[in-house]
Amino acid sequence: MDLTIENILLVGSLLLFVSIIVGKTSYKFGVPTLLLFLSIGMLAGSDGIGGIHFEDPKLAQFIGVVALNFILFSGGLDTDWQAVRPILREGMVLSTLGVLLTALSLGVFVWWVTDFSIYESLLLGSIVSSTDAAAVFSILRSKSLALKTNLRPTLELESGSNDPMAYVLTIAFLSLVVDPGRGLASVLPLFLQQMIIGGIAGFGFGLLSKLIINRIRLDFEGLYPVLVIALMFITFSATDFVGGNGFLAIYICAVYLGNQDLIHKKTILKMYDGLAWLMQIVLFLTLGLLVFPTQVFPVMGIGLLISVFLIAVARPISVFLSLMFFRMQLRRRFYISWVGLRGAVPIVFATYPLLAGIDKAPMIFNIVFFVSLTSVLVQGTTLGVVARWLHVAMPERIKPITESEKLILELPRTALQEIHVLPGHQAVNKRIVDLKFPSSAFIVMIKRDDAFLRPGGSTVIRPNDTLMVLADRQQDLDQVRGKLTAPAEPKTS
Repeated sequence: MDLTIENILLVGSLLLFVSIIVGKTSYKFGVPTLLLFLSIGMLAGSDGIGGIHFEDPKLAQFIGVVALNFILFSGGLDTDWQAVRPILREGMVLSTLGVLLTALSLGVFVWWVTDFSIYESLLLGSIVSSTDAAAVFSILRSKSLALKTNLRPTLELESGSNDPMAYVLTIAFLSLVVDPGRGLASVLPLFLQQMIIGGIAGFGFGLLSKLIINRIRLDFEGLYPVLVIALMFITFSATDFVGGNGFLAIYICAVYLGNQDLIHKKTILKMYDGLAWLMQIVLFLTLGLLVFPTQVFPVMGIGLLISVFLIAVARPISVFLSLMFFRMQLRRRFYISWVGLRGAVPIVFATYPLLAGIDKAPMIFNIVFFVSLTSVLVQGTTLGVVARWLHVAMPERIKPITESEKLILELPRTALQEIHVLPGHQAVNKRIVDLKFPSSAFIVMIKRDDAFLRPGGSTVIRPNDTLMVLADRQQDLDQVRGKLTAPAEPKTS
């Protein structure tokens, strides 16, 4: 079946519906949902029962880049800076030096066991060198794994921030395959340009985005998530336009925004949580359609050999060498080594050699697909078992809950109080978002005259308003009362 304008919505919606229904029951059997999404795409493809013919790596790459924008941005919004700050150095070393060591060690191994040139081998190693954010975020969170000693933020920070390094290495070694005369020295300027500009742009757009979100006055609450989507794509495309790494920029921008007071933040977080799942499904379905299983079978032998080496040798070597100067328990290092999940990102990166038209591109693509498939199947299904075996898992009843999770889940607060704001209080004529309440406290209702209002971050407090405030702790409630009822500063003449 060829996809046409007439049937693409029907086929797409049916595939999406089947994916959601199948994914609902997948974890009962310990199978990652992402693997099932990929399998459904393969079954619907040319070699499967669906017979849908899809052979457009350029379109697949475009869908992949768009999906990764949403997945990385959602992961960044959900990153708790207070949890990440203690392990920032470890995470950044893993996402840079760790990726480089994985690419080099795996590339040398591929060069040794295949007829690939050294640059082609290093290109393949670079494509699969990063852990996949979509796989790590979705599997860790859907399994609700409670891990000890900051392991989870370490893994999520690494997976969210290491795609830029893998992307730079992929582009660099692809250019060397196309033009071997350039030499390795040409890689360093590209790396520095991408990472430095990407980092600066990400933080700069984060500051600008916060200012725009909190200052702009939109008539409908539902427009604020749309505004954030626009800002996300502007961040990515503008950074890429000036030569920086767009993936790094949107992740840093999202981490900054996720830890700030924003208008309608709960609405934004809820929307991105749903969109991230949608993008993961669409991405894996698309890549499943792009793959021809009959072309994967011939490379299964060498693919299995490369996958075993990556899981058992290259990943552990890169983790242990990267973390050798940090104080960390041995079992933590082993677990970080095991959570080296490869997923959709390497398959998206494998479309770059296809579009460049290099000789080994189809073989590289099929090997990368098989490696990603085995990684999700082997490592993704055993994260909980290995965590318990290494004694790095916490009982679910003491699992810490982040502030963003509280916002999304709307967990009940333990303290409730009504606070009356008089004309002489400093909160009068100020917006709620500008008062900087503790993160656990929020206003659920405002009584103004004879009406009851449901407030948002842009709501301006008026004289004689009565506010109903909820908070986790009494001391947070006291702090809110202090901000609302403090006398206004006298005007200077």
